Amino acid sequence: MLGLDSRTARATWTVAAIVGFVYAVYTIRSTIFVFAIALMFAYLLYPLLDAIDKYLSQTGARESARIRALGITYLIVLALLIIFAIYIGTHVGAQAAQLAKRVTRPEISDEVRQWRVLNFPVGDQILQHYGEIAAMIPELSIRVIEAGSNLIYVIVIPIMSFFLLKDGRRALELLLEASGENREVVSATVNDGHTLMLQYMRALFLLCLSVLVSFSVVLSLMGVPYAILLASIAFPLEFVPMVGPLIAGCTIVAVSLFSGYAHVSWVVAFLLLYRFFQDYVLSPHLMSKGVELHPMLVILGVFAGGEIGGVGGIFLSVPVIALLRLFYYRLRAPRDKTA
Repeated sequence: MLGLDSRTARATWTVAAIVGFVYAVYTIRSTIFVFAIALMFAYLLYPLLDAIDKYLSQTGARESARIRALGITYLIVLALLIIFAIYIGTHVGAQAAQLAKRVTRPEISDEVRQWRVLNFPVGDQILQHYGEIAAMIPELSIRVIEAGSNLIYVIVIPIMSFFLLKDGRRALELLLEASGENREVVSATVNDGHTLMLQYMRALFLLCLSVLVSFSVVLSLMGVPYAILLASIAFPLEFVPMVGPLIAGCTIVAVSLFSGYAHVSWVVAFLLLYRFFQDYVLSPHLMSKGVELHPMLVILGVFAGGEIGGVGGIFLSVPVIALLRLFYYRLRAPRDKTA
């Protein structure tokens, strides 16, 4: 047909199918991002769910125990969020209100002038454009309000995670049934990916929790203004590879300068020392060998993820690269044995 043999035709259709699949994935990348967040949230809850499920399975039917375990898991998470909101959220709200009040004071320009004493030339630039910056505040507020429409995902993502946790095993059984003679390879690959995601989410959550606790305690002991607020900002940013910690560090230094803190160099030294401790001590201890990636791969993945999916692409870059590497080595293993 059209002067092509069957082998060339199959290769052409394969390439066309791959290109079409990639284009379809790119087109619905926002939906895939929501599903990926739900999946990662499910993996974050899985260890607690699995422990409760094993306990309840000893006293009842397997299916009913799973549903009861899911209910208990969500109730525990909800209770922890409420406790967090009561004990941390009140401090964060109060400090955020104080910072907002300070920003809108008319005499703020005089405080910016004082930065010259510290030999920060950036103070002159901020002073020159302060009117423009102040004019942007209403527009920024409108964008924040518009972003509120995305709060629907706060409801959708836990619901999706619930069904993933409830029916995930059944979906795996259907996948293995459809694999035919490749059942063992598919099963081993899925199990490896499952273990990798569990380890990654556990390590990521502990790293973020470490940032929240360490920054709250150390910045408060150092007398840094708005310490709890700054630690709470750094906590979610830690989920975003490379870019998030950089933004958090710049924010902490900028607020310290803006607040007139006298020992900003101490803050910078603490941030650098903590980043060194986390990158070379804590993170390698928490991350398994299968999750750890070469820094060059992380950098390339972050930039590529940002080009493809913005902040969402950056957030998903590290786990996607880790999974792709795992699948590559899993598919390569049979070839190495036959070589």
